[in-house]
Amino acid sequence: MTPAKLAEVVSAAARAVFTARGLDQSVLPETVSLERPRNPEHGDYASTLALQLAKRVGVAPRELAGALAEELAAAAGVKSVDIAGPGFLNIRLDAAAAGQLARVVVEAGDSYGRSDRLAGQTINLEFVSANPTGPVHIGGVRWAAVGDALARLLRATGARVTTEYYFNDAGSQIDRFARSLLAAALGQPVPEDGYAGAYIDDIVREVLARRPDVLAQDEAAAQEIFRVEGVALMFDEIRSTLDQFGVRFDVYFNEKDLHDRGELHGALTRLREQGNVYESDGAVWLRTTDFGDDKDRVLVRSSGDWTYFAADCAYYLDKRERGFDRVVIMLGADHHGYLGRMRAMAACFGDDPDTHLEILIGQLVNLVRDGEPVRMSKRAGTVVNLEDLTEAIGVDAARYALARYSSDSPIDIDIELWTRATRDNPVYYVQYVAARTASVGRNADEVGLNRGDAEAFRPELLDHERENDLLKSLGEFPAVVATAAELREPHRVARYLEDLAGTYHRFYDSCRILPRGDEEPTDLHRARLWLNDATRTVIANGLTLLGVSAPERM
Repeated sequence: MTPAKLAEVVSAAARAVFTARGLDQSVLPETVSLERPRNPEHGDYASTLALQLAKRVGVAPRELAGALAEELAAAAGVKSVDIAGPGFLNIRLDAAAAGQLARVVVEAGDSYGRSDRLAGQTINLEFVSANPTGPVHIGGVRWAAVGDALARLLRATGARVTTEYYFNDAGSQIDRFARSLLAAALGQPVPEDGYAGAYIDDIVREVLARRPDVLAQDEAAAQEIFRVEGVALMFDEIRSTLDQFGVRFDVYFNEKDLHDRGELHGALTRLREQGNVYESDGAVWLRTTDFGDDKDRVLVRSSGDWTYFAADCAYYLDKRERGFDRVVIMLGADHHGYLGRMRAMAACFGDDPDTHLEILIGQLVNLVRDGEPVRMSKRAGTVVNLEDLTEAIGVDAARYALARYSSDSPIDIDIELWTRATRDNPVYYVQYVAARTASVGRNADEVGLNRGDAEAFRPELLDHERENDLLKSLGEFPAVVATAAELREPHRVARYLEDLAGTYHRFYDSCRILPRGDEEPTDLHRARLWLNDATRTVIANGLTLLGVSAPERM
C-alpha cells in the first residue's frame, strides 16, 4: 500500500464517520496528509486529521480520533490504529499491504514518482541566459544544473514546461565584446571594461580564418564583422558546452529579435494602454512605484535609445503572449535588485505578479582545492567556467553537487571530496546503490533466482524491520518529487536519495537477498529481490530527475 493509497483509505474512513454521525462533510480536506513518525514504535504512519477537524464539528479530539481509529482498523491492509496524546492517529500496516509497495514500484518503472499535482500549469522556465561574451561561468553552471533538474521535476508532476535561454545579443556588452576581439586581432591592449582570456584569442583565430579580409576593412566595418561572427561563435560554444553538460533548451531566444520585430514598441504601446507610462525630462518612464518598486524606471532615454528594462518588458510580454501562464526566471546572486522592478513591471501590464511571474535568485558557488578557492580559469582568465568544473570532478558529480544544496545558500565544491570513490562523496554514495542493486540482479540470474510474476510474489514475507524501513522510504518518493517541484527545490530529491541509500545499505547488511551455496531459492529470496529491484527503480528515477546517471557497474 502506497502512502497515497493509505491517504485515500483515511479519507474514506473520515467520510464514513462523518456520515454516520451526521457531521458537516464540507470541512473534510480534499487530501489527507500523513507523516512517518520519527519513532518506529509509534507506527508506520501518523495522521493529525482528528485534531484538525474536531473543533470545527464540535467533537472532542480523542472522541473523533476513536471513531476514525475504529473505522480505519477495519480497512484492508491496516493492522492496527492507536490513539496518542490529544488525538493523534498512529497507523500500522500489515506486512502484506506494506510489502505490496515493492510490486507497485517495479511495475510502475520509470513512471513511479510521477503525478498530476501540477497538471494544467503552463510554465516558461528561463535559466542560465549568460551573455554571449564568454564561456558559461560557475554561477551560470549552478543554474544550468538546478534549472534543468527543476524542469524535469515540473514535468514529472504534470506541468507543461518550456525551457528557454535568453541571449542578450544587443547592447553595450556586445559592443565591448566586439571591441575586445578587434583589439586582440590587432595586437592591442584589452579595451577598458573589455573581455580577456584565451577564449578571445580562440575566437579571433576562427574569425580570421572565416574572414581573412576583416582587418582590411575600416575600423567600424571590422568591428561589426567581429561582432556578428564572434557572437555566433560564442553562441555555438555555449550551446555545445551546455549540451555536453546534459542541458538542452527548448527555445533559444535572441534579444536582438525583440528589436528587429518591433516588440519593444509593442510593449510600450501596451503599457501606455494600461495608463502606466509618462514622459519627463525628455525620457519615457514606467510608473513602477505605483506597484511597490523603489523608483520609476526609464524605458526610452532622452537620447531616444531603449533601455535594458524596456527589453525586459518586451520579453516578458512576448512570453505571456506565447501562452505561458507562469513565467519563471532564474537569476544570479547579483540580481536581487531585479525583484521589485520585475514584479512591478508585471503589474503594469495588468498581471498578478504572484500568479504570473516567479523570480528565483541563486547564491554564489566556489570551486575549492586544498581548502582554498580556485579563482582562475585556464581559458576564461578571470572566473571558473563550466569546462573547468567538469574537468575537475566530472559531469555527474558537478550536476549532483550543484543541485544538492538549496539555491539560496552559497556553496563550496571541494574537488577532493567530489572525486573520491568513498561513502563521504554523496554522488558516489547514491550511485553505488544504483550499481549494487543492478549487481544483485545480475547475480540473481547466475544462481537461478528470478522474481517470478506478480501472482507468485509473497509480500507478507517482508516483515523484517529493515525491510519495513526500506519500504516506507520507497513510499515517500512521490511526495518528495511533488514537494520539490512545488517549492522549486531539487535538492530535496538529492537528500532523499542519500537517505534512501543509507536505508538500503542497512537492509542489504541485515537481509540476505541471494541464496548461499547450494541453497535453493525461496519465496523470501524472491520477495527480497522485488524489494532490491524496487530500490534500483527509485534510485534511477531520482537520479534521472537530477540529470545524473544511474550506473549498473562502478
